[in-house]
Amino acid sequence: MADIQKMVDQLDFLIKASQNYATNDNWSLDTRTPTDPLVLGNRIESAVERCALPGSSYLKQLETARRLPQPHRFHEVRHVAMGLRDDLVAGWYSSVVELVHAETYSDYLEMAEGLLDQGYKDPAAVITGTSLEVHVRSLCVKHGVDIEMPSGSPKKADTMNADLKKAGVYDGLQQKQITAWMDLRNKAAHGNYADYDQTQVRLFIEGVRAFMMKYPA
Repeated sequence: MADIQKMVDQLDFLIKASQNYATNDNWSLDTRTPTDPLVLGNRIESAVERCALPGSSYLKQLETARRLPQPHRFHEVRHVAMGLRDDLVAGWYSSVVELVHAETYSDYLEMAEGLLDQGYKDPAAVITGTSLEVHVRSLCVKHGVDIEMPSGSPKKADTMNADLKKAGVYDGLQQKQITAWMDLRNKAAHGNYADYDQTQVRLFIEGVRAFMMKYPA
């Protein structure tokens, strides 16, 4: 996944940049506090906080490392970053990232459901359709399906939907259902509010939620 590769790249850069200080403790004996290793250490800590999931063992290890004096703190924080980087590269984090994405999408669908309950079917339909399109795009990334045209412009949702069917990610029936959902979203986005009702929007939300659970990205 593109997001995971960015995390790996960030951690790789900082781990390599800190290599000299990891093999030489002389900086810690200088009465004048050196700037570079301390700055690098802080940047590594921030990177771990950004890349690790809430409640993960990496954040717990980071908190333990922060209680150590220098240079032990620096070394331990660097080791935490290396472990996190290795797990990301090995793909052991992918399923957890999928769950985070699912939670994010679920929040938007709950927002849409709340709007619908208050009688605002049109913005509810737009939010649900946007969540669906983002999920379809994420499925393309996950399964190695291009999300850009040869010209470099982003593919439209219908094109990505067809490509996912061709790639065998889901069948033709699911493709047709997504096409119908996108049509409803387009009607809402273009102001054709009389072309659908509140019941259809509720079924839209429920259907997209079930789709995201069946095909996690």
